[in-house]
Amino acid sequence: MIELENLTVSYGDLRAVDGVSLTVDTGDILALLGPSGCGKSSLLRGVVGLEPSTGEILIDGSSVAGVPVHRRRIGMVFQDAQLFTHRTVAGNIAYGLKGQDRGTIARRVEEVLELVGLAGMGERSVTTLSGGQAQRVALARSLAPRPDLLLLDEPLSALDRVLRERLSQDLRTILKGAGATAIYVTHDHDEAFAVADRVGIMDEGRLLQIGTPEQLLHSPAVPEVTDFLGSAAIVKGRVIEPTEAGTRVALPAEIEIPGTVTGDGVRLRITPLGSTGAGPADR
Repeated sequence: MIELENLTVSYGDLRAVDGVSLTVDTGDILALLGPSGCGKSSLLRGVVGLEPSTGEILIDGSSVAGVPVHRRRIGMVFQDAQLFTHRTVAGNIAYGLKGQDRGTIARRVEEVLELVGLAGMGERSVTTLSGGQAQRVALARSLAPRPDLLLLDEPLSALDRVLRERLSQDLRTILKGAGATAIYVTHDHDEAFAVADRVGIMDEGRLLQIGTPEQLLHSPAVPEVTDFLGSAAIVKGRVIEPTEAGTRVALPAEIEIPGTVTGDGVRLRITPLGSTGAGPADR
């Protein structure tokens, strides 16, 4: 579990994060959503220790105040995969496993490669990877040491729209499969709704509201939440079967949606024609 109590991150006289308090339960995924400059990335940098901050940061009940960055047991994935080009895929993933014996490292590398859908690619040069594959390697590298907390700072924003949608669907499965406690930063509400258990809306350094997609859309706490998310409705449906075009789901009537959906249940976010950001809310 991670707890933030009145976390503030300042740059001179500017408060990038202004007294944010929140809790993320063990194994849950929280997305922080908001426009550019709202403070969501600065919050991550304060949590990991890259920026000076005030307030309390507790991981599993223990304060990390004064703990060096490399000892906080926090993994981080950035927009740029930041892989070591002179290392193989396996070499990149093994980087955070220093000090363990070779057999243990090799087994863990294979485990996370399987988890992120790159089994058998350990000996590949990272220079031959696609953008999506590179981000999967970056995610595997962060998950390999089994961090207490994983922070993801717009990890899909450099990818094209189709690939972002596909990876956002996979990302939730990967994080849940790893049992990761995660904070996921994005400016894309479809991405946030697809990946996270709960979503927090930020603006001007403040946390405006935190809740499930349904709570945010149906019961916005302040007008700014509605302004950012737009008009929409969440409806629940049932997965019928995969099709050549995507997946057939039943609402009260059957419809077909893009992409392959796993599981039996589905939630869709419906927006009026002409609005932006229509897409899956959660699968």
